[in-house]
Formats: sequence, structure tokens, C-alpha cells
Amino acid sequence: MIKNYDVVTLCGSTRFKDDFLEVQKKLTLEGKIVISVGLFGHSGDDEVWKDGTKEMLDDMHKRKIDMADYIYVINRNGYIGSSTRSEIEYAKARGKDVLYLEK
Repeated sequence: MIKNYDVVTLCGSTRFKDDFLEVQKKLTLEGKIVISVGLFGHSGDDEVWKDGTKEMLDDMHKRKIDMADYIYVINRNGYIGSSTRSEIEYAKARGKDVLYLEK
């Protein structure tokens, strides 16, 4: 059985690692294909801060947004940082819907 599953890319600060994992699980159980971050720089993955890596990951995340039907923003306590804001603008400019963890 092959169905047509929505594809969603998670965006948000990597300080919210637990929220990323929880939302990924929830959306997967709802039948969504979930694309997430590869590293959690603000939660201990220090490789992110090596020369040029953050820039590569930011660019790669925009390719992940290109592959998605919509994005889901992890905005715990309303927090949206500059990288996430850039991703939201990128998604909207490409006609992607934007959903939020918190209103």
C-alpha cells in the first residue's frame, strides 16, 4: 500500500531538541513524512560551530524546505531566532504554508 503522504520540514531553534523529537514523532504517527535538522548546535552538537558548517547547514535546510509541502515551526515560548525567521520567509516566498507549535 503506497499512499500520498504530506512532507513537512521542521524549523526552529536547535535549543528545543526535545520539542523537535516530540513533534517529529507526533507528525510521523499522523502519517507525515518529516524532514528535520541534522545537528542540534544549541543542544551540544559542537560540530555545527566549525568553520563554514553552520552556513552549509542553513543552506541545506532551505533545500529541505524546497522538498516539503509545508514547514512546521518549533517556537517554544514564542521564540523565533534569526535563522528560523529567514527559513519562514524563504518558505513563504515559495508558497509554502507555515504552521507553528505555539500561536
